[in-house]
Amino acid sequence: MNSMVKAAEEKEIIEKQLDLLLENCKKCENQEDLELIKKAFQIARDAHKDMRRKSGDPFIVHPLSVAKIVSSEVGLGTKSVISALLHDVVEDTDYTLDYIKHHFGEEIASIIEGLTKISGVFDKNSNLQVENFKKLLLTLSNDVRVILIKLADRLDNMRTLDSLPRNKQLKIAGETLFLFAPLAHRLGLYAIKTELEDLSLKYQNPKAYEEITKKVEESEKKRQHFINKFSLPIIEKLNEHGIEFDISGRPKSIYSIWNKMLNKKVSFEEIYDLFAIRIIFEPKPGIPEKVQCWNIYSMITDIYMPKPERIRDWVSVPKANGYEALHGTVMGPNGRWVEVQIRTTRMDEIAERGFAAHWKYKDSSSQETKLDKWIERIRQLLENNNSNAAEFIDEFKLNLYSSEILVFTPKGDFISLPKNATVLDFAYEIHTEIGNKAIGAKVNNKLAPLNHRLSSGDQVEILTSDVKRTQREWLDQVNTAKAKSSIKSALKAETKMLVEKGKKDLDNKLKDINLHPNSRILKKLIRGYNVKNKEELYRQIGDGIIDLSNIKKILRKNTKNKWIRYWELSVGRNFPKDIINKNKAPKPAKRNLTNTKSPVVIREGIDEPEKSYRIAKCCNPIPGDEVVGYKSPSEMVIIHKSKCPTAIKLMSSHGNLIVPAKWTTHKILSFLARISVKGIDRIGIVSSLTNVISHDLNANIRKITVESHDGLFEGTIDLYVHDTKHLNNLIMKMFKIKGVVSVNRIEDIEE
Repeated sequence: MNSMVKAAEEKEIIEKQLDLLLENCKKCENQEDLELIKKAFQIARDAHKDMRRKSGDPFIVHPLSVAKIVSSEVGLGTKSVISALLHDVVEDTDYTLDYIKHHFGEEIASIIEGLTKISGVFDKNSNLQVENFKKLLLTLSNDVRVILIKLADRLDNMRTLDSLPRNKQLKIAGETLFLFAPLAHRLGLYAIKTELEDLSLKYQNPKAYEEITKKVEESEKKRQHFINKFSLPIIEKLNEHGIEFDISGRPKSIYSIWNKMLNKKVSFEEIYDLFAIRIIFEPKPGIPEKVQCWNIYSMITDIYMPKPERIRDWVSVPKANGYEALHGTVMGPNGRWVEVQIRTTRMDEIAERGFAAHWKYKDSSSQETKLDKWIERIRQLLENNNSNAAEFIDEFKLNLYSSEILVFTPKGDFISLPKNATVLDFAYEIHTEIGNKAIGAKVNNKLAPLNHRLSSGDQVEILTSDVKRTQREWLDQVNTAKAKSSIKSALKAETKMLVEKGKKDLDNKLKDINLHPNSRILKKLIRGYNVKNKEELYRQIGDGIIDLSNIKKILRKNTKNKWIRYWELSVGRNFPKDIINKNKAPKPAKRNLTNTKSPVVIREGIDEPEKSYRIAKCCNPIPGDEVVGYKSPSEMVIIHKSKCPTAIKLMSSHGNLIVPAKWTTHKILSFLARISVKGIDRIGIVSSLTNVISHDLNANIRKITVESHDGLFEGTIDLYVHDTKHLNNLIMKMFKIKGVVSVNRIEDIEE
């Protein structure tokens, strides 16, 4: 009876979800669209009728949720909603693409085929996750809706991540933060990007997530009071001018607060811009939207003093993902800076749902947009890419999150580049051949080297030379994926040419001394010229690095035991290795020391003769830090902080090798930590610091460095602590010392 009641309850919930989907499908234009969605739902429900999610819910709940996100949160239409409902059908059941094509047409079948090809790219224990991500991007260049539905699928998976084991949570959260959130950002899906980041933090660093969430909730009343006080004179001013508008306070996301605390090494209370004011207005006909945005900004600066260097004008030149808005920062009540965002209702729709949702499917005659150009560049990058998958992902990410600068050509055309782009990036952006031949530039009519970093507003003229060759060092001087890819392609082509030339030169030289190239001669030359392999030998010969004038001497050189040499010259083949190595002891077989499901217990410092883990040097975790383990090829587990960039990257590309880890704290043990101290210089300040560390909290100092200048001091202290609690107590005690202004833990310690 209970199972019947449960089944009835589940059926009611599913039908309610379907009703909500149909009600909120804003782009479902007629009854025929609604009937097609119902038909797709029936097929999906029948296909998944015996399937359940890890949470125990009927599987059909998932495609329904994805369809709802696609419709109401991304803003796509009927075809995308149907594709979302059927996105798992072809892969997981007996239904075929031909069946989908017959019932719903070619376009929907094509979208589902794209989703089927990339399904499992990030959901399975694959060591080829980054390689598969390239396949996912290929679909982006064909039909952006495939990626949008995939992002909706990932969002629903993140919302229901509680039911999975810890190691799976870390894997999925890591790859979400590493790739999916930046991709959502680039496609203009800000609401989805923010939620993906917050949910990733929730599972990667639950303690930090809970603490910040609690503090945001506790400060909500104060925040709302401040918003009301700040907004009141603006509301009166806008009403006076007959502007139809909506004003609201926008709290910063949990992830962005955490990120700011981490990067700027400040406390929650020190982040002054925990919120922004957003003004969304209905533009008046006949007046350009840009002019109306600046008029409202002018009204606000009549009330509050602006901060000129904090103006962000994305109404004149929108971001590459279509985002348009005018941002300014003004001094509000109680001496607090407040960011004000001004946009029209049209701009707001694009900002919240993403320009991609409105990009190509409303009007086939629409002009080429920045998003079109960006997608075209992805296609070029994929076609020309010669690097391995991991390098490709690093290069691709360069263009996802980066802030943008505008740089001008000598003719006055502007080019959008990521922040920190160099002259060489600009050269490759204009044309690959200009980049390959670049020798320098004139930046604002002054000579500048190729590695000169550009700023917004710079005017750049590239200087070239026909004899200039691409340099390997250039890879360290560029920041765009296009430049990196072009340099690698040029280097590869040049290497191939040098190898062919070197092989020809060596063959001719050997012919001159009556020898024919064979494996024995090549091995002697590789040893004699101290190169890695024959390709490197040929390349260095072709490049003129290796001089073949001494080739006879190299070949005659007696590098082996004379009996072995006699054998090789007489018999014409290498001396048997089994005879040479007969007395060598066999290598011990590797033992599987770790299990990816059971947590690694860290007892750092205890004498463990066969310890299966080690502490990562990149982030140097200590007891109390949230940690994860990465099982290396040698079966050794490397322990990282869960927020460590290296760990996040590993969780994304090698999620199946991530293992949970936990501390077993022993107060007898000590861990090296580093703190930075800044303050007002006074006599005896160093003595006060060492007394607190050594006497009050019984910690040993390894090294202390303090510098004083202009009445201020700053320094670093390396010391041994038991755990994070011990370290935090120490930091709090040091804060109480007269003259100390800031004390912060330094994450990475280079010994």
